[in-house]
Amino acid sequence: MKSKPLQIQEPPVTIDRRSYEPAYAQLVNILRQQIAAGTLRPGDQLPSESQLCKLYHVSPMTVRRAINILVDQGIISTAQGSGTFVKAVDLSAATFDLQELQTLFSDKEASVKLLEAHVALADERVARKLAISVGKRVIYLRRLLCRQSEPTFYHREYLIYDPTRPLVEAEMEVTSLQGLFDGTGSSVLKHGDLTIEVTVLNEEEAHVLHVPALTAAFNLEHVFYDLDNQPISWGWFICRGDRLRFTTKVGIPEASRASQGRMM
Repeated sequence: MKSKPLQIQEPPVTIDRRSYEPAYAQLVNILRQQIAAGTLRPGDQLPSESQLCKLYHVSPMTVRRAINILVDQGIISTAQGSGTFVKAVDLSAATFDLQELQTLFSDKEASVKLLEAHVALADERVARKLAISVGKRVIYLRRLLCRQSEPTFYHREYLIYDPTRPLVEAEMEVTSLQGLFDGTGSSVLKHGDLTIEVTVLNEEEAHVLHVPALTAAFNLEHVFYDLDNQPISWGWFICRGDRLRFTTKVGIPEASRASQGRMM
């Protein structure tokens, strides 16, 4: 059943001609707030282009630009010959960031202890992750990240062994871990892949993190690449399940709030 278009009424918010914000951007915000407030609901049809022009005293070009932005943001959709409609909430579009991980590394009370560092020979799994041959030399590191003296993350990592690269030395330092998330790490790092999975702690991990074995945990696996798009390091952070929580917002809140991962 097709939704009826919104009836034309004098809008409570109008375009401010004195504002430095372009008219199309103001119209985007007005329509977003109407959707957030429930004035426009999922499935509702927006007023036509000519109606919006008349309602907000703007040009067709301004309306089209605002509508295109809302379409690109996934807030509305257009159907040829039918009109423009408010989209339903799409849970698959929910995103989570790792702000709390960055906060951890920049926390003055956080500390990193290097537990182990030695040259090892790549086994089959390490070789596959780093795109090298089995038996090639790599650097193996183990670290413990603490917050307020409490073990929080257990980090293990393999790096390509190349004494000519500054990364090998830099990775031994606390500052390199901060750089993984705040973008100030070694200049030879170009991009990375991050995967988050649920796991349970084995005996070694539980001992390091001072909790019982089989405690629920998060596994944050990472692979980083150099400027030639070649893997340069592979590792994973293990965090107790009760120390990390990911939250986000779906739909359009009336007040914009950034999604976040929160340390418990």
